[in-house]
Amino acid sequence: MTGPLPSSYDTTREGLHQVAVHVVARARAQATGRFGLRVTAGGFGTPEFGTGPQRVRVSGSSLLAESGAAGGATTRAAILDGSSLREAARIAEVDLAAGLSVGDDTPPLGDVDRRLSIDRTAAAVVTGWFTLVAESLDAVVAELDASAAPTMVQLWPEHFDVALDVAFDPAAAGERRVNLGGSPGDGWRAEPYLYVGPWTADRPGDPAFWNAPFGAVLGYEAVASSDDARATTVAFFRRGLALLSG
Repeated sequence: MTGPLPSSYDTTREGLHQVAVHVVARARAQATGRFGLRVTAGGFGTPEFGTGPQRVRVSGSSLLAESGAAGGATTRAAILDGSSLREAARIAEVDLAAGLSVGDDTPPLGDVDRRLSIDRTAAAVVTGWFTLVAESLDAVVAELDASAAPTMVQLWPEHFDVALDVAFDPAAAGERRVNLGGSPGDGWRAEPYLYVGPWTADRPGDPAFWNAPFGAVLGYEAVASSDDARATTVAFFRRGLALLSG
């Protein structure tokens, strides 16, 4: 993970977010009523669901809809660049006309026949960021006591970020938990960033660490320019937890 972001990054990220919500998450929600996604090989997708079982995922700049039905396993696939949401929905067998909300910031469906612009190089940056965040969160969770009660690492389609939450004061009841995660960029900050977001107003210790309205962030450049992106990411999450835990 080196160098500046490609010029096609914003358009690609926005297109992948549309696909994540209105195709991939919709496929799971249509079958199960749940919409949380996972980081998968080369990208993101649903956990297995339904009979078969089935899975819908994005790998790089491709969409895949897989079914493992005994005696009739199939994979339907499409290149997302130049495809429309309508065509992607056909691959995933989802109904774009059905209502769907994944939270208050659900991106609008928009013109379902508009051609997506998903650059392969930029898509690799988005999916590589997701993988980095997920692997780093796994490393942090492995160091925690069970009393921290970490939730599952998920890719949340509403904000298109990978995150979990843990208790930073396990002895206290209530909301003394913190979100740890990473976004590939959004309306608040265009470039990828990591974040530590306490549920409470706690901002103890080093005031320079708490550099965002919701907690702390570490931007893409600091991670990408480091000698070890994974170590830098893990260290950022550790630092936030250490400050909060006193």
